[in-house]
Amino acid sequence: MMRTAKVEGLVVRVGGRSRTETIQALRDAGVQLNAYAETLLAHPAFDAPVSRTLRIVERTVEQLGLARGGIQSHVFAAAKNQGLDLCPLVTGPYLRLAKMAQANAPDSVLSAGRGPTGAIHIASEPVSEDVEYPKGFYLRVIDEQPWL
Repeated sequence: MMRTAKVEGLVVRVGGRSRTETIQALRDAGVQLNAYAETLLAHPAFDAPVSRTLRIVERTVEQLGLARGGIQSHVFAAAKNQGLDLCPLVTGPYLRLAKMAQANAPDSVLSAGRGPTGAIHIASEPVSEDVEYPKGFYLRVIDEQPWL
């Protein structure tokens, strides 16, 4: 008898929709967009994203071996050391739609010079070296309202 190991992660189909269709799907689902999400959705990666299936896993920085946290490049390196790959930029909106049952954030602080509490950050390569440009999407629920 073979023992089948449980495969970890959430399987999500990303891409395949136009920018307009993606934004409309988010609106139809009641997802609010912050200014960073709007900026990222305007990126050329959303011009004609190829459809593909990804297996998404969640890790805390502690689970990646960074008990004290770390800068983005260290977090990404630790993830790669565990055999994880970064997500394409277009993953954020599709994961938001697939993960609508996320728990409420413990507070409603939108920006405090750090990542917001209760957020799931989508690990993707930064698309700009401009320090003012958003580094990627995050998922958050504030007062039962899903945000991207």
